Amino acid sequence: MNKHIQIGKHTLGHGLAPYIIAEMSGNHNHDLSRALKIIEAAKTAGVHAVKLQTYTADTITIDHDGDEFLITQGLWAGRRLYELYEEAHTPWDWHKAMFDHAAKLDITIFSSPFDKTAIDFLEDLNAPAYKIASFEIIDLPLIRYAASTGKPIIMSTGIATKDEIGEAIAAVRDSNNNDLIVLHCVSGYPSDPAEANLMTMKDIADSFDVLTGLSDHSYGIAVPVAATALGATVIEKHLTLSRAEGGVDSDFSLEPQEFADLAKSCATAHGALGQASYDLKQSEIENQKFRRSLYAVADIQKGAALSPENVRSIRPGLGLKPKYFDDIMGKKASRHITRGSPLSWDMLE
Repeated sequence: MNKHIQIGKHTLGHGLAPYIIAEMSGNHNHDLSRALKIIEAAKTAGVHAVKLQTYTADTITIDHDGDEFLITQGLWAGRRLYELYEEAHTPWDWHKAMFDHAAKLDITIFSSPFDKTAIDFLEDLNAPAYKIASFEIIDLPLIRYAASTGKPIIMSTGIATKDEIGEAIAAVRDSNNNDLIVLHCVSGYPSDPAEANLMTMKDIADSFDVLTGLSDHSYGIAVPVAATALGATVIEKHLTLSRAEGGVDSDFSLEPQEFADLAKSCATAHGALGQASYDLKQSEIENQKFRRSLYAVADIQKGAALSPENVRSIRPGLGLKPKYFDDIMGKKASRHITRGSPLSWDMLE
């Protein structure tokens, strides 16, 4: 496993804050100016990369009215595959303008290819990486072809069995490409956080010796933030300009300010991980004095015995530690001790 992978100007991997990908998918609503604005929104939100999907309805399915080509449940129930992909696809003649706009804004852009012709097309655009969509993880010839470019490969696992994930990983490695990140994914649109099973990321990492992350389709940002706390190296989430304006993926997409919150929260969660440490933190130094300690709560004459009536464990923490309470009971004061004085050993005979 490569512990660190380079995509554009960014390094991804162990010990680093997660690489945040804004998935545009079909949220451009077939408007190039909207697509360019989504790239701008991603840049403003502070994410690392924008991802497209490169296919046409004809490269991903066929125009057919058969029952098996009809979606019967979920967000797109009642839609035919061909019709849905006609609406959702990103026109190929937009790609150069989108890549150029991203370069101008200094944000990384790459895509999910859905057939070999898409990879050839994206190679001409010098795409810095390839994303294998979850439904394509069983298309081993496609994976091998993408991996043969030598570019980093990011794969989503939704719907795949563990054996299928292993076969896809092997397809990348057999192509002499070790720059691989596997994203745990639940391919529900939207997905239920209760089904996230984020511990699967660690099992994938341990089982296949790969970097792992999350491609998320749930509402909100809680699941990606939790994944970050579990060590995700990549977080992918859909971005739209406005859910109210519709679009095939808008329902489970984040709006720009929400995406900015996602990027910030994931960075905060990663920064909070740190390392195992019991050292006093900078913010704690001044607060040490507010811990409990043993104080005289009544005047104690010289030679008088200490008792629960004249000594208590209270705040602040400038006296003896409370653990010594039983040890000093019955001992006599070596000098007069005024009420409100922190106790110390030299006060005792």
